[in-house]
Amino acid sequence: MSEISVTQQKSTVSHLVRMLVVLTTMVGIAAGGISVAPAAEANVYDSCTHSGCAEAYSSNSTWSSKGYPRTRGWYSWPNGQCNFAGGTFHNYEGELPAGHSYLEFDVTPRACGAARQSYRLVLDRTTGVVYFSPNHYGDFYRM
Repeated sequence: MSEISVTQQKSTVSHLVRMLVVLTTMVGIAAGGISVAPAAEANVYDSCTHSGCAEAYSSNSTWSSKGYPRTRGWYSWPNGQCNFAGGTFHNYEGELPAGHSYLEFDVTPRACGAARQSYRLVLDRTTGVVYFSPNHYGDFYRM
């Protein structure tokens, strides 16, 4: 029998806990009940201080001029480029205020159909607040 390292044990336990949270959430949704969201691990900052905030503000201005589209898909962008609106952001991890309605948008324009990058905007449709996430929902900066 081989020995399992403490690191491997912790990784396995962490993986099992994540699977349990997902299963519990799915059962809660299927049963029509309320499920408990997992503890938030992302940081939410009160102001936009990340080096990508200037690009996020510019992108937000363009999305705002388009009325923050609710339909997921590619949208024409200035200078002949495109950008992607992701539709509903579900806030599954509960980092942002619960019970609100959110939309997500890519920040960086590019050729239509190109690979998506990690910079995202999240619009809180309930309050109108926009968040910038430079690392695909790992952190949120209030704009």
